[in-house]
Order: sequence, then structure tokens, then C-alpha cells
Amino acid sequence: MRPLIGVTTYVEPASWGVWHDLPTALVPQAYVEAVTLAGGRAVLLPPDDLDADVLRALHGLVLSGGADLGPQLYGAEPEPLTDTRPDRDGAELLLARAALERDLPVLGVCRGMQLLTVAAGGTLHQHLPDVLGHERHRPAPGVYGTHTAAFADGSRIAGLLGDEAEIHCYHHQGVADPGTLLVTGRAPDGLPETVEDPARRFLLGVQWHPEVIRDKRLFGALIDAAGG
Repeated sequence: MRPLIGVTTYVEPASWGVWHDLPTALVPQAYVEAVTLAGGRAVLLPPDDLDADVLRALHGLVLSGGADLGPQLYGAEPEPLTDTRPDRDGAELLLARAALERDLPVLGVCRGMQLLTVAAGGTLHQHLPDVLGHERHRPAPGVYGTHTAAFADGSRIAGLLGDEAEIHCYHHQGVADPGTLLVTGRAPDGLPETVEDPARRFLLGVQWHPEVIRDKRLFGALIDAAGG
């Protein structure tokens, strides 16, 4: 059987057919295809903060991208441009913490990397242009930024991608303090691009969107760790 990989979903207004602006649990098909092409079976997980029992049936977890995390989760007040989804925050932190307790393989993508950081006691920058002085990580609505990321020698990410790689990113928040996680990749401006926990079976957060190119190196590593 292919490893079952849970993928967290968005809840956003969506329209199809005769239906318009219905609250809908969804995720870009790119995530599903990335898991499938790497040899796994994607299982979509809508926000549910009652328990994390679904992890008993899963072999791995992808924490997907999306809206900003609530800053109260890391002891900060919201800034004007922070756009949150409290239903996702509660449900996904529950899943992330339970996955860490079980040592379940986890890949965090963009918001997912930030979620892992907060779960590990870290903090975020709420609006990167205020910190970095540029908007290259989210150059325009719906337009991915592209730049290189450099990776630490001996890290898991370097073992998968080499010393550096060109990445596609779309975010206006970023990691300020990684908590107990290890920063193993950075953008040219110094922003953390990857976090890891070498003591775990597979825990990797990336600040970019590898699903866009169906990156078999990252999703394949998750599947391999999950027993694929």
C-alpha cells in the first residue's frame, strides 16, 4: 500500500457550477500531485481541533501553505497586515504537536514551516518588508518570487538539494526565532528558508513552495521516511 500522507487544507470561499462563495475545505491540486508522483497517497485534512486521532491512520503529514498564523500563538500583538485563520491555527497546531510526539514524518510548506517553528517555541516576523526593506519574497499578488537559497553543510536539505537551489516563494511573513529547530537554509538577505530537527525521523520545513514544481526530492524524502 502506498504511504498515506495527510495534507492540511484551507477553508476559503469557493465557487463552482451554480454554487458561489461557499465556505470550502480545499487545497491546490499541486500538493496532491506532488504526493502522488512521489509514491504516496494524499489524504486531505480539513481543520478539526477536537483531537489528532487521524494521525494513527497516517504515515506522514504535509502542513500546507496559506494565511498568516495568529501572532497570539507566539506572544505578539497582530500588526495591520496580518491576515489569520484561527480555525486552521488551532487544528494544525494540534496535529503538528501530536505528530512531533509520535515522531511522524512531517514536511512543512511556507505557512507549514512557520507553524512548525511556532510549535517549537519560535516567533515570526509579521511583515517582511518592514524588516528587510524589500518585497522580493512576495513581489505582487499571485506572483511567486524567485531567488536562491543556500544550505548548511551536512543538513538534510543539503543532502536532498545540494549546496543551494533556486526556489519559488510567496510569503510576507518569516521566521524570526526558530525555537528548538535548526535553521539550515537562508535566502541571500539572511531570512531562514529551511528548518529541521536532526534528532527526528523526518522533520523539515521549507519557506518556499516545492509542490509548484512537484519536487520529488522533498516529497520523495517524506514518502521514504513514511515507509514508501
